[in-house]
Formats: sequence, structure tokens, C-alpha cells
Amino acid sequence: MKIPVKKKLFGTDGIRGVANQYPIIPEVMIRLGRAVVRSLPEGRNKKRILIGKDTRISGDMIESAISSGICSAGGNVFLAGVIPTPAVSCLTASSEFDAGIVISASHNPYEDNGIKLFNHQGFKLSDDLEAATEANVLDEGSNNNNLVSNKIGVIKKFDHTRERYIEFLEKNLPSGFSLKDMKIVLDCANGATHAVAPQVFSALGANTQTLFVAPDGVNINAGCGSEHTDFISKTVVKTHADLGFAFDGDGDRVIAIDGAGNRVTGDQILAVCARFMKEKGTLAKNTVVSTVMSNVGLLQVLKKLGIAHAMADVGDRYVLETMKNRQAVIGGEDSGHMIFLDHHTSGDGIYTALRLLEVIRETGQPLAELVKIMKIYPQILLNVPVAEKIDILSVPEISRKISDVENRLKDQGRVLVRYSGTQPLCRVMVEGPDQTETEQFCREIVDVIAEKIGITK
Repeated sequence: MKIPVKKKLFGTDGIRGVANQYPIIPEVMIRLGRAVVRSLPEGRNKKRILIGKDTRISGDMIESAISSGICSAGGNVFLAGVIPTPAVSCLTASSEFDAGIVISASHNPYEDNGIKLFNHQGFKLSDDLEAATEANVLDEGSNNNNLVSNKIGVIKKFDHTRERYIEFLEKNLPSGFSLKDMKIVLDCANGATHAVAPQVFSALGANTQTLFVAPDGVNINAGCGSEHTDFISKTVVKTHADLGFAFDGDGDRVIAIDGAGNRVTGDQILAVCARFMKEKGTLAKNTVVSTVMSNVGLLQVLKKLGIAHAMADVGDRYVLETMKNRQAVIGGEDSGHMIFLDHHTSGDGIYTALRLLEVIRETGQPLAELVKIMKIYPQILLNVPVAEKIDILSVPEISRKISDVENRLKDQGRVLVRYSGTQPLCRVMVEGPDQTETEQFCREIVDVIAEKIGITK
């Protein structure tokens, strides 16, 4: 079948789109499976590939197609079933798989799905390898070449994935770590953490109350999870819990809720954990990595603490790349995607929650007290649907409006306008000292963008 070729498959976090629409269609997934096998480095001839997924109804369809492509190219598939993205990352490395694949669209609604790829070390693919894989998928001439009938792979179930992942988490906690006498609310977003997260926290002695742990294929992230924290906030207050954690659909993000029901963002978690690690002498290179979307309050607290700060582009793979370059061991995004490179190769919502709880247990301070070290500046983020991602600054009206707002903010805030790496959206972020003024500035920019390049209804 001839597939309509587009120039770009991969965004900031793998391939993503609406299920049963290009590129999230079986025909492309078969090609992707073949491309993954062909992209394996020379010398890795076992061609063992681990596949995990979240709870979306389209997961089985994509899993079947990509598995077929892998087998047709001579690779062997090991199915992990429903399991968090970071579990695939760590198990790919620890169980000596040649690659790992996650079928998920993270925090997006159930209609979407996508693919995240990991190398044999459990890291996201480099730009070069991602580009080579993409080129292989899109190459009409070579896609069916070198398929040999006597070199077809098989599909097997990879057993005890949840137990292996829990063992990994426990191994990377302090000896004797316990959550006894703590009451914790968990929002699992009807996603990949719905079974494993309650098991982890209960095993550590916590009194846990679970929310959104009954996935049906279409309720993932629906009014719940890290993007929708109103319900868990009310539950924490109502049940007099110590705190709560809301994960996203595939479990690589987490947003915390303090005992008063307040949302604690990724930037605040970074600040709390960085100070603790500096005091413990475990903050390698005295450096924290965050993205251009981080709140200016994080930069201020790091400066006050005498901690160096490195800024990366949006996307956990770019955070990781910067961390490696700077030899840092902690980095993340305000969205709640944290990487603790001293023990893990990818963002992990459950592990991040446990590292934050380590700070709470050792300092004896509640989360609400710990986060007081960081002042959050009002930050307004609005999205504009667009049909095409043209150069934003090439549109004179947009460029002038951005400059106008920046001049009015002066050194009391900032403006960031960028395209989403995974959706047809232009994201406008404005940060400033006053909530009402900041929102006004953001809407001024949004209105111009919508008029000039937005989708008209």
C-alpha cells in the first residue's frame, strides 16, 4: 500500500497523532517496526525488542502492527503489556533488550496515540538515530527490501514486568525507606500506573487512597491525572491526607498536591530536591537543568542557593542531553517530567514522587513548608490551533506584538512563543509580576497569532 509521505514523523517526544489517522495507522507502524530493527547498531544481533503500552483502546492495534513489522525484519518481540513508560526504559537496559518501544500519547486524550523509542541503554534515541529511523520508514523504495522468509521473528510475552519494575524502584531508595504513618492520595489517570503505583506505595507502608484506577480504553486522562488536578486536590483536603500525587497517562510525569490541596509543579519539585541534594552532597556538578518554560522563580531560588542552572529546549530528551553535557544528575520540566540521572535513564512519575517523599521524611517538614523556598511568578500559557507551523517571527504583526509586550514587561517578566512538538498548536507563554496584567499581555499576543496564522472555524 502506498502511504502518503510527509516530511516529519517525530516530534519532541516520539511520534504522536490521532489513532487511525496518518501517521498512527497500521501501515506506518509496520514500517516503523522494520525500521527499528534495521536501525539497531552493528554488533547487537539478538534483535530483542521490548514493547509496553498504556491503556488506550488503540494500543492493541498499534502493538499488533509494529510487532508484525519487527518480526518481518527478523526481530523478536517481547510484550510487557500495560506498564509505565519508565518501566520500559529501565527494563530495556536491565534485561539486555536491544530496543524498547512504548505505545502511548502521554497526557493527551484517548483519541491520540503515539510511539516512544528507547535504545539498549534505556535512553531516548539521539537526533541522528531518530532521523535515520524516520528516513527508513518514509523510503518507498527500500521499505520492502531484505525481507527473508527464513528469518522471521517471533512474539513472546515478557513476564513479571510489574514485579521487575517495583524491584528496580525499591533498589534505588535509601535502605529502610518507609512511608509508614503517611496518608497519600494517588490519581493514576486511568492509565499505565493504575496497577503498579498503588502497589508500590502500599508496599512501602503508606495508607493509600486511589483515584481513577479503572481504565476502559477511553477514559485515560479524562478529567484526571497530572493535567486535571482539581479532584485530587479536593480529595486530599477532604480525607486529611498528607499529600497526593497525580500521574499522567503513561506515568513519566507527576504533579504533587500538598496537604492544603495546593498544586506543586515540576519546578517546585526541582527546587526542593535540588536543595536537599546540595545539602547531602549528592548534587553532581552543583547543577540543575530545566527548560525554557520553567518559571523565573526557579531561576531565582537556584541563584540564592548557589546552584548553577542550565537551560534546555522543551522536551525530556533535550533535558537529558543537557544533563549529560553538564554532568548533572537532576533536571526536569515544570509539567512534572523529572529525570534523576544518578539512578534512572528517563522521567519517572512514581520515582520522582518517592524522591520527594525522601526529602519529606528526612527533613520532617510537610510539603507545604518545603515549597516556600520558591516564589512562583504568574505564568499564563495559552494555545492557538494552527494549520501550518511557519516561522513565527517572519510574520511582521506577530513579531511586533511580541516585542511590544517584552518592552512593557522590561526585566520583570518574559515572553516565549513556540510550537508544540506533538500537536498542531502554537503555545504562548507570558510571565510577569501581576496576574491580571500578565494574562492581558498573553491574550494580546494570542489574538494576533490567531488572526494571522490560526485555524479559522
